[in-house]
Amino acid sequence: MSEVAVKSGHPKGLWVLFGTEMWERFNFYGMRAILTLFMVNALMKNEAEASLIYGGFLGLCYLTPMLGGFIADRFFGNRNCILLGGLMMAVGQFLLFLSASVFGTNLSLADTLLWSALGIIIFGNGFFKPNISSMVGSLYPKQEKSKLDTAFTIFYMGINMGAFLGQLICPIVGDVKDADGIRDIHAFKYGFLAAAIAMLIGTAIFYFLKNKYVVTPEGRPIGGLPKHNVNDDYEEGESQKAIFSQTALIGAVVGFIGLGLVFHYLFDQNIIYSIIYASGISLAGLIISDSSLTKVERDRILVIYIVAFFVIFFWAAFEQAGSSLTFIADNQTDRNFFGYNMPPSMVQIFNGLFVVIFAVPFSLLWDKLRAHGKEPISPVKQAVGLALIALSYFIIAHNVKDLGNDGLLAIKWLILLYLIQTCAELCLSPIGLSLVGKLSPKRFASLLYGVFFLSNAAGYALAGTLGSILPATGEKFNKAKDMGIDLQAVLDKTVTPTAEQLKLLADNQISPTNPVFAGFEINNLFEFFMVFVILCGLAAVILMALTPKLKKMMHGVR
Repeated sequence: MSEVAVKSGHPKGLWVLFGTEMWERFNFYGMRAILTLFMVNALMKNEAEASLIYGGFLGLCYLTPMLGGFIADRFFGNRNCILLGGLMMAVGQFLLFLSASVFGTNLSLADTLLWSALGIIIFGNGFFKPNISSMVGSLYPKQEKSKLDTAFTIFYMGINMGAFLGQLICPIVGDVKDADGIRDIHAFKYGFLAAAIAMLIGTAIFYFLKNKYVVTPEGRPIGGLPKHNVNDDYEEGESQKAIFSQTALIGAVVGFIGLGLVFHYLFDQNIIYSIIYASGISLAGLIISDSSLTKVERDRILVIYIVAFFVIFFWAAFEQAGSSLTFIADNQTDRNFFGYNMPPSMVQIFNGLFVVIFAVPFSLLWDKLRAHGKEPISPVKQAVGLALIALSYFIIAHNVKDLGNDGLLAIKWLILLYLIQTCAELCLSPIGLSLVGKLSPKRFASLLYGVFFLSNAAGYALAGTLGSILPATGEKFNKAKDMGIDLQAVLDKTVTPTAEQLKLLADNQISPTNPVFAGFEINNLFEFFMVFVILCGLAAVILMALTPKLKKMMHGVR
């Protein structure tokens, strides 16, 4: 192996990947900020339906990286997949722009364009996402792998700078209300157009700068065709090709079908969510069955799986931002921010803003703790992240407890929620990406990123399910009141609505019953938020209890 001097800084290629990912995230988060509002206000879908489509869409966006990672590792290489994915996502955004342009005259065409756009974005994201993450890991020679937590935190700052800009600009041009609070439903198209342009900029940055900067310390291109990989790309004595027996491959397919049926029929999940959960488990089983794996490699991969399982609960809570928290911001929040009445889709912006502010301090904190030999191992950081997100929902639950049906939540509580959730995210998400980079055998690098993103997918699917159990918020009670219906009495079952009243409620997308989760009726926002407190709090405690065992299984990797 050729010796490469250990440099103190980060390679310039990190900044090229940072810029590429920044514009891609502008495109993704900008579109995401207005997507559910577009579906509800322009395409006339109800909130629960929009939440489920949103959760399924996000879930599939993190399911396809498994396919994109496999194709890159085996055939196309990272570079080609990033360019292909970037162009596909830009096309998808242009189709959303068209959908938002024609819905007024042709609703069914707009609906078809929406589904086509989401499908193309899902596959584009699959080619893009795992490949850019695994290239960050490849920029560093073996003796500098300890820098990966810091590198991924910097890279993560790029992700969130893009998210911040997307969540600022797309709502400004796309989520427009006049002085009387009437929404201009024809403005959504400009938000989608801005997202398309951002994606084209990101793809162009990568295309023109990749050959100069995205290279190994010796100057060889990173992420080229797999057949051009050399011995230096692998650990000493590491197998260069995965070996799956025919039995294992058949077993994975059978397992996938069987699990899909179980989730669909036994757990009553829709088709998309069933596919996401089943593919995650069957792919994880297939990788671990590879006969070329050593005991150390197998242990390390199992650590990735265990951590990935706990990450599901984090994203299920965190991803309420685009569905239930946006609906609460729209319907039951005083959005006056120093005299500016924020569009509801823009309230999510604080997450991206706080990541940009705190990413560097967090990476300096990990560097400082590492220098003193006190840096906690990755699973400990992630358990802290889960505990913080439980705390954020505990605070918000207590602030909505006495709102009643008419009270408005002060925007400062949503800002505090996003501040705490950002600290949680910085303990969990970049650390998880870095952990995969440190523990993965090279021949599985992109594929294991695919598996890790599957835990995000499962989290988003769970987020969609949980978002759809949001109970009626203030404006629903007021709407019912205007129709002469006491919605609270209907929900409390002290009044039985007439057939005519039920039809009125249905036409206005108001449910006459409270949502139910795991056998419990969710009567109000306090109970809704406490679901997240319990799920994430339990996950944090269990993960922390497992850390001594995980530390052993990591075999010296921090």
